[in-house]
Amino acid sequence: MMKTVIVSFSSRAGGNCSQIGKLIASLAQDPVLFDFSGFDLHPCGRCAAECFTTRENCPYFEDKEYEILDAVIHSDLVYFVLPNYCDYPCANFFIFNERSQCFFQGRPDLLEAYLKVPKRSIVISGTNQDHFIQALAYQSDKEPDILFLSAKEYRKNSISGDLLTSEKALEHITQFISRSAKKE
Repeated sequence: MMKTVIVSFSSRAGGNCSQIGKLIASLAQDPVLFDFSGFDLHPCGRCAAECFTTRENCPYFEDKEYEILDAVIHSDLVYFVLPNYCDYPCANFFIFNERSQCFFQGRPDLLEAYLKVPKRSIVISGTNQDHFIQALAYQSDKEPDILFLSAKEYRKNSISGDLLTSEKALEHITQFISRSAKKE
């Protein structure tokens, strides 16, 4: 059985990213869903960089960061679901990325394992795809595999959280998931 990790980076409960995360979980084998609308990660800072000597000394060691990274390393496939805020991934993605330095500090074997896990991304964005391609390029040792969904393309308003009411959007997402699963 193939373990699939899904990370929905939006903090908005019930929004498009959260719904897409749940959809992927309903279609995936052995899914584990991390939905940022239900928890917070602490950004780096307000500490003495204790993690650079011993990662367990990070003052935020108990939040979900290390649980997510450990799940990714022990999975067969990962989906990142990201909203576009001001033409870039949301802050949660950048916090997740920044905090990973502590997890991988002095452990190149963990970083190598993380990079080898295939990752697929679904981005709710109608603009600046290049920013997402650049940001997601650091998450894998392969080119990012990204499905960009523009709410306008489906005659929806992104803030309304109704993207999945579009049969065409739903079809594009399920085709992407099916293609991704077959690829691996």
